[in-house]
Amino acid sequence: MKKEKKTHALLFLLLLHFTLARQSDYAPYFYDDGPGSTSGNMALFSISEDTPVGSQIYVLNGTDPEGDPVRYGLTFEKGSKVYFRVEPKSGNVTLTQELDREKQDEISVLVSITDGRNKVVETVRVFVTDANDEHPEFQNLPFIINIPEDTAAGSSIYRVQAVDKDMGSGGSVSYYLQASPFAKFTIDGNSGILRVKPGETLDYETTPTHFVTVVAKDGGGKYKGKHQVLTATATITVNVIDAQDMPPSFVGTPYFGYVYEVSVPGSEIFTVYAKDGDQGNPNPIRYSIMDGSDGVFDINGTSGCITLTTFPSLLRNELYEIKVKASEVRPNDQLLDYDITMVTVRVVDLNNHPPTFYGENGPQSKFEVTMYEHPPAGEILRGFKITVNDSDQGANAKFKLRLVGPSRVLRVVPQTVLNEAQVTIIVEDTSGIDYEKGQTLSFKLLAVEIDTPERFSATADIVINLLDKNDNIPKFTYEYYIARVPENSPGGSSIVSVTANDPDSGPWGEVKYTIYGSGSDLFSIHPSSGLISTQPWTSLDAELRSKYNFYVKAEDSEGKYSLAEVFITVLDMNDHPPAFDHKHLEKTLIIGTPVRVEAVDEDAESPNNVIEYSIMTADPDNAFDINADTGEIQLKSYIKSMEIVQNITKQKDCKWSLVVQARDRGSPSFSTTAVVNIDITEATPLKGPMAAFLMKSRDNPMRALGMVTVIISALVGVTVLISTAMYMRNSKSNRILPVRRIIKRRPRDRQTWTFQMPGIKFNNPADKFLIGDAEGRHQRDNSSPRTKPAPPSAPCLPPPPPSTARPSERPWAVPTISGALASKGSKKVKSNRRKEGNMSSALVSELKMKLEQKINENNQGYY
Repeated sequence: MKKEKKTHALLFLLLLHFTLARQSDYAPYFYDDGPGSTSGNMALFSISEDTPVGSQIYVLNGTDPEGDPVRYGLTFEKGSKVYFRVEPKSGNVTLTQELDREKQDEISVLVSITDGRNKVVETVRVFVTDANDEHPEFQNLPFIINIPEDTAAGSSIYRVQAVDKDMGSGGSVSYYLQASPFAKFTIDGNSGILRVKPGETLDYETTPTHFVTVVAKDGGGKYKGKHQVLTATATITVNVIDAQDMPPSFVGTPYFGYVYEVSVPGSEIFTVYAKDGDQGNPNPIRYSIMDGSDGVFDINGTSGCITLTTFPSLLRNELYEIKVKASEVRPNDQLLDYDITMVTVRVVDLNNHPPTFYGENGPQSKFEVTMYEHPPAGEILRGFKITVNDSDQGANAKFKLRLVGPSRVLRVVPQTVLNEAQVTIIVEDTSGIDYEKGQTLSFKLLAVEIDTPERFSATADIVINLLDKNDNIPKFTYEYYIARVPENSPGGSSIVSVTANDPDSGPWGEVKYTIYGSGSDLFSIHPSSGLISTQPWTSLDAELRSKYNFYVKAEDSEGKYSLAEVFITVLDMNDHPPAFDHKHLEKTLIIGTPVRVEAVDEDAESPNNVIEYSIMTADPDNAFDINADTGEIQLKSYIKSMEIVQNITKQKDCKWSLVVQARDRGSPSFSTTAVVNIDITEATPLKGPMAAFLMKSRDNPMRALGMVTVIISALVGVTVLISTAMYMRNSKSNRILPVRRIIKRRPRDRQTWTFQMPGIKFNNPADKFLIGDAEGRHQRDNSSPRTKPAPPSAPCLPPPPPSTARPSERPWAVPTISGALASKGSKKVKSNRRKEGNMSSALVSELKMKLEQKINENNQGYY
């Protein structure tokens, strides 16, 4: 019962606590740090329009009286853009869209704060401040002005206006003109008023239109932290209106007119023409004759037409110089500026007969001939019988002949005719008379008068019908042909078609094809169509030969021919699988060093002969890696010693096996496998530089062999140099070298010993002895190409007494000695040999005595 009472009391206290706590729950609220602060409730907060999107611009900051955590919210009115985003816990406000003060300079935002139970929402206004981001904009475009050319310098002619939407200095606009070397205008920088530059004049006749580029510049301001000045340009078109300041002028001078024998009063002689120099606003022109007419010519004041007022037979002169005046006329008929010119009028006879062409039967306008193509240059076309005649007299009967047609093919003789001539046509360019270019050649023969105003003329058609000759050889469309054919294509497969054209007609234009050259026996060509195919029995193999080239011949019926070369590439097909040397491979693998297996694919080209290696199965599994490109097999990285190997196999025999697959990359792909038995071993550690070198060269034995060869060669070279030096020194000193000879006993166990010469002094320090074997010396003398004099020798020794020595005793070799003179090889030495002979004999005798004494002493000890 006591426990139940305590429990009820505890529950009552808890209920009372929560009830009191609920009655004292207050709403959270924002801090108000003022308009210039970046934390609070964003009231009266200002943000520049160039603030980058994603920037943190404000921190909503508030608290809860009870100290509960608060969360923040930020919303916008329905339909308005969402410019800000708030992080609910921290209150960090981020800009989400670009601002543009010119479009919206005030943003209404609903900010809220809540402690989970109470929520406070406030409406605040955020002001967008200006940045210099707007260019000036010109008003009332385009700018087109019309002003008189006599506008005075300094006159105001137009006012331009530009508006900048920015505020402050960024919204103020000033003006200036782009620099130009021919500028005739200036502008007021503040008002934008355009004026004619002082000291400048406008001229319609020189420049009727001016194009002026005006620049509007704002006062500058900050944009994204940097000061910038923005500009805008516009073109002002200034049209200059012509003013009456230029006199008239005649057009087409000098003027010439003619009076003919058939002219009548009122006939038109010539018409002059003048125009006002002020073309923008021209005045009418009035014409008049000032002098030189002699009363026989008159002029129309409006049109400028000069006419004859009498009959030609009444004219007293053959030449008249008429002075004509052209004056500008104002609307009130007042004459203004004027211009004067001279008109020359000549009285001539009548030219009333044009040139005429004649054939064998009278006047003719067409002449025709048939001939073979390509006549020789300079040949006269005698098939034409042409005569030309002009019945007028004097200058009226003089005319030129000209042949119009293909350029420089034919020429006509003569070129200038007076009254009448026989026309001759001569071949100039034989290549232009080509049947293949055209079976018919057409020309126009013209006869045109030279010195007559009428320029009468006559025309005749010249037609040449050509006959063909075999003057062309067949010509291939290409100098060489390139074709490709897959290997193993069946016999008779089509490869490539060659084409040759002979423009000659008939049988001369028919082409027959043949082939020849190295490798052509495997191919055939259709004699008419030029289709190249493989022979029915041909079997192409890219592995044996992949390139063929031969010649094709195109020949016409008369044996004229041309050649072209054909290159045929046999495309490799994947028809060979990779192959290992053996199906079972034995390899020894040193831990840490890979072994390599290699398969060969006999295909000719990649990717058919490119091999990829892989391990199909392995025992033990997951112990090897293989390089897919090189075929190198190595142990997994965790296998670093023989202890690990033996732990895996549990056997003393560390021989593992695996199945390696070699697959080519052709299509279809072929593969083969081989069983690789690998004996695992561990490398014996070596020390020293030679060991390091051998370790580096273990995969390249040729490198090690090369290094050994170099060392041996160096030692041989040093030995040869030393030997040569000693030989040269000994030969120069002419010394007698000792030669030792050993007399060998008969017992099998023979051992030689060297007898040391007792000290002997000679008068000549260069003389020495050579101690050697007599038999060896004899053999050397027989093998030498030159016969040397026999050296003195010691006398033969008597046979030794019977031996009483025990078998176990070591036998002794009895030494002896002989002398030999080493020749220096010089002529002086050879000539002095006789003089030295006596001294040599004495030395040998003394040597014999000493030797016999020493031998006797040794023999006593021996026996």
